Amino acid sequence: MSLANHYSNHIQVLNQRITTICERENLSGLIIHSGKPHRQFLDDMDYPFKVNPHFKAWLPLIDNPNCWVVANGTDKPVLIYYRPVDFWHKVEDLPQTFWTEHFDIKFLTQADKVAELLPNNVAHWAYIGEHLDVAQVLGMEQRNPDSVLQYLHFHRSFKTDYELACLREANRIAVIGHCAARDTFLAKGSEIDIQRAYLKAVGQNENQIPYNTIIALNENAAILHYMVLDSEKPDQYRSFLIDAGASCGGYASDITRTYSAEQNRFNDLIQAVDKLQIEIIAMMKPGVSYVDLHIETHNKIAQILIEFGLATGSVESLVEQGITGVFFPHGLGHMLGLQVHDVAGFSHDEKGTHIASPASHPFLRCTRTLSERQVLTIEPGLYIIDSLLDGLKQDKRNQQINWDTVAEYRPFGGIRIEDNVIITADGSENITRDFGLN
Repeated sequence: MSLANHYSNHIQVLNQRITTICERENLSGLIIHSGKPHRQFLDDMDYPFKVNPHFKAWLPLIDNPNCWVVANGTDKPVLIYYRPVDFWHKVEDLPQTFWTEHFDIKFLTQADKVAELLPNNVAHWAYIGEHLDVAQVLGMEQRNPDSVLQYLHFHRSFKTDYELACLREANRIAVIGHCAARDTFLAKGSEIDIQRAYLKAVGQNENQIPYNTIIALNENAAILHYMVLDSEKPDQYRSFLIDAGASCGGYASDITRTYSAEQNRFNDLIQAVDKLQIEIIAMMKPGVSYVDLHIETHNKIAQILIEFGLATGSVESLVEQGITGVFFPHGLGHMLGLQVHDVAGFSHDEKGTHIASPASHPFLRCTRTLSERQVLTIEPGLYIIDSLLDGLKQDKRNQQINWDTVAEYRPFGGIRIEDNVIITADGSENITRDFGLN
């Protein structure tokens, strides 16, 4: 993989987008702030720095606050690079890498002196960033204008070749970590042992990976966002769910796998959900509705519930009565890119026209029609969640649930299988399984 080969075209695409939206909104250009540190309450330390995604869309500079990109779409973009005189912390030199030649670089030694390096007429430029108070002090009257953000978000849905290369690499790295995590589970490591093995394998720390890793043993796999990381080993190893990603150039991977400690009925259930997921991905191509894929997933979940004796009735009745939603309570997936749950999952157009989720499926994170160069996750699941199952006991649906079978699967928690998928001209590319994670 060579990011450099694709980066020049990536900058051209971003410049063209800037030209279009600035002409449309009568702006001189955009001033994009990387962000600044957040101080912990009543302390003298900062929270880990998280860069503005609009900033890292331009360059893979993700760990340096108080930087700025100044772009008008026509001139060479300016990078204001923060390099203070600081004996308390390590100060990074400007990287000499593939992206530096694409910017006119100015050095900033004091964060509060940035006005000296910004355009003179900043009132005609739009500020894009988190710190509106900073923008106001600097005299930027247009701060995160909605029309500009909606335009940028919509077009971020369609990845350049550079972005696709970053996403593939983020998947390659994460797959290495997933294999290490699986092996540590089979060797009977604790949840925190598995987490450490994963981080070591991917070569990234907790602040560099794109989201908090979910490492869940046994019944903990039924907790959708389980974050405990128990250091104690369980008395018995039954199941393992890992939801973990990696980063490349600020782009994220987001992958989930579930394993059984033995070849048993739960392992058969994992294989059924895995087969379902592959079938849904095979349906992905331009022009297909993501909502339709989600609904078809519920149909397939219903078939699994019947096949494994968890519920009785027809596929249609299990879906219509909301029974599948109890076992599969979240959406099928989401857009993926600079952010794990990337923007514009509900956007119909450049104006951000909202495509609402169906009333019966309120937890969807994407309602778009699939288009070439979009990148999405596909993550069906099947869980034994008692707080949701209790609702089935309150009405006639109780009779359709085989509670003995539910009790059999309860100690295993649940199943989720998640891959990252690029929409191509005539189908899709599964960039997770392409790196050997089955």
